[in-house]
Amino acid sequence: MRVVVTDYTFPALSAEEAAARAAGAEFAAFQCRTGEEVAEAVKGADVAVVQFAPMTRAAIAGLAPNAAVIRYGIGYDNIDLAAANAHGVPAGYVPDYCLDEVADHTTALILSLLRKIPPLDASVRRGEWAAVKIASPLPAYGETTIGLLGLGQIGRAVVKRLAPSGFRFIVADPALDEATAAGLGVERVTADALVARADVLSLHVPATPETTGFVNAERLSRMKRTAVLVNTARGALVDEAALAAALASGTIAGAALDVFTTEPLPADSPLRDAPNLILTPHAAWYSDAAITRLQQLVADDIAAHLAGRPLRRPVPESIAARGGVR
Repeated sequence: MRVVVTDYTFPALSAEEAAARAAGAEFAAFQCRTGEEVAEAVKGADVAVVQFAPMTRAAIAGLAPNAAVIRYGIGYDNIDLAAANAHGVPAGYVPDYCLDEVADHTTALILSLLRKIPPLDASVRRGEWAAVKIASPLPAYGETTIGLLGLGQIGRAVVKRLAPSGFRFIVADPALDEATAAGLGVERVTADALVARADVLSLHVPATPETTGFVNAERLSRMKRTAVLVNTARGALVDEAALAAALASGTIAGAALDVFTTEPLPADSPLRDAPNLILTPHAAWYSDAAITRLQQLVADDIAAHLAGRPLRRPVPESIAARGGVR
C-alpha cells in the first residue's frame, strides 16, 4: 500500500506518515503544482492527500483500485469530483477544523474595512493627521448592513461575532428558511437584493457552477459606491480583473481578499495595484491549533481508509455526482 501527499504548507507531516506506517503502507510527500505533477506522484497510490494542487481526472484514473482522495481543507473544488464519482473513488475533506479561525479572520477584515484602518494608517505614515477627511463617510455600525452570500457554519459564526455591535444582517441562501432566519436574527433576500443593499458583501459559499464568477462587473456596478467586498471562501467566486477595475474607478469603496483564482497571487495580477484593497495569503484558516487539528483529522482518515473503514467526512454524494468545479 502507498500513501501520497501531493502538496502541503505545514512544517512536518509526522501524523500522516505515522498513520501510513502503522498500516504497513509506504509514505511519500511532494510539492506538486500542476496536474501533470500530481498525476505522476499519485500513480498507484491507495490514498492521495491533496492541499492546493489540482486532483485531475488523469490523476484519479491512475490511482490504485479502491483508493481514496482526502483534501486538507474545507473546500474541494481542486478535486475533479465527477471523475472521482465515475471511478468509485471516495473523496474526503475536513470542513470543521478551522471554523472559528475563518470566522475570526473574516470579522477582522470586515471591521478593518468599515473603520477605514488601512487608509488611516497610510495617512499617518504620509505625515497627515486628518481623521475625518480620510475616513469619511463612516456610518455607525447600527446603520450598517452586512450581507452574506451563504449562511453555513462559518457565515453563522460571523453573524454571531458581529451581532453584539448592532449590525443589520441580510442573507441570500436558498437553503435558509424563514423560521431559521428569524431565529438567527437575519433577513432572507434574493441575490440581487443582497448585492444592491449590502454595505458589506461577505462570501461564504463553495465554488460551484452556480457561484463561480458571482462577483462580476455587472454585479459590482449594482453595489453601493460606499460598499465593500470580503472574500474568505474561494477565489473563483470573484472576477478579479473586474474587481480591480471597480476599485480603481470607485465603483465600490474597498475590498479584502484572502483567496484568489491562482495561488500564490501572480506578480502581474491587477489586484496588486488596486486601491483600497486588503490582501492576505490564504491565511484565514490558520492558527497553531488549527494546523494540529487538520493534520490529525487527515491522519485519522488515512488510517481509516487503509483499514477498510469509511472516511470521516466524505464529500456529499449529491455534490460529487454533480461534478463540482474544476
